Amino acid sequence: MSDPNTPPHDGPASPPPAGAPTPPTNQTPGGYSAPPPPQQAYGQQPPPQQPYTQQPYSQAPAGAPLPPDQDKQWASFAHFGGIIGFLPALIIWLVFKDRGPRTNTEGKEALNWQITFTIAIIVANIAALVLGWIPVIGWIIGLLPVAIWVVNIVFSILGGVRVNAGGSYRYPVTLRLIS
Repeated sequence: MSDPNTPPHDGPASPPPAGAPTPPTNQTPGGYSAPPPPQQAYGQQPPPQQPYTQQPYSQAPAGAPLPPDQDKQWASFAHFGGIIGFLPALIIWLVFKDRGPRTNTEGKEALNWQITFTIAIIVANIAALVLGWIPVIGWIIGLLPVAIWVVNIVFSILGGVRVNAGGSYRYPVTLRLIS
């Protein structure tokens, strides 16, 4: 007589009887299972694998020199950024000054203008605050910060357009603090 828990060898495998444990899925019909994969001992290094290498993009590494078109682009952005304040010119000059000669030169020029503009706008606001109580002079001095801001926008756009066209731009009235 045969054991009722073992499947017959000559026919298809039948399901186990009710209440009997089901065999693991990796077992073959004869009751044999595939050997488990070898495990590492504790503390051993895993076998070396091939490193994942990704195809490089067309972007240059972080410290690489800028191509001429990008050098011109960042130089013009330094001037155009003056429309919103001195931070864009400062950041562009600090990040790209060693990577492109045009960005270094134009970034310094834009940053010098933005420092000059910031000093002028502070002085104009103080003058408007102090002299604002005088009827006619106060009204005229009150318009001075707005006029200086308009001059900044015009000069920043002129500088950005001229540099983007391939030239260089020097602001007419600038303190050259960064050389």
